[in-house]
Amino acid sequence: MTQQPTTPVLFQDITLACVDPWGRNVDVPTTLGFCSHDPYAVTMTFHSSAGDVDWVLARTLLLRGLAAPAGEGDVKVYPSIDDDARAVAVLDFSSPDGRLVAQASTHELQTFLSRTFAAVPIGTESDHLDLDSLIADLLRSVE
Repeated sequence: MTQQPTTPVLFQDITLACVDPWGRNVDVPTTLGFCSHDPYAVTMTFHSSAGDVDWVLARTLLLRGLAAPAGEGDVKVYPSIDDDARAVAVLDFSSPDGRLVAQASTHELQTFLSRTFAAVPIGTESDHLDLDSLIADLLRSVE
């Protein structure tokens, strides 16, 4: 397989508005990440004093969730309006360890997604996958 030109990894820092178990609002600094080597995915890294937590989700899930409820299972995204009448996306994460419901600015998510689509347009993701390397990595992890 021929090596595809690499696209730089894209990052964008945002702040998620969350509600803790006691009903208090908590801002969680978060970094969105995208790499053309994994063109279907977006990484959300939640930063806290206890350490960073990474979630990987489909970038099309984020896109669909800006306009209508989207997602099944561990991550759901749906559009909403915050207390100040600004457009937000509600991100609902669940795992065996707990649940996090957060709001992110729709504008910030659109800006980030636009940058990812400029790097890897929808429908061209498979052109950016290096399947030979992926298979080699999988086989190495089995050994």
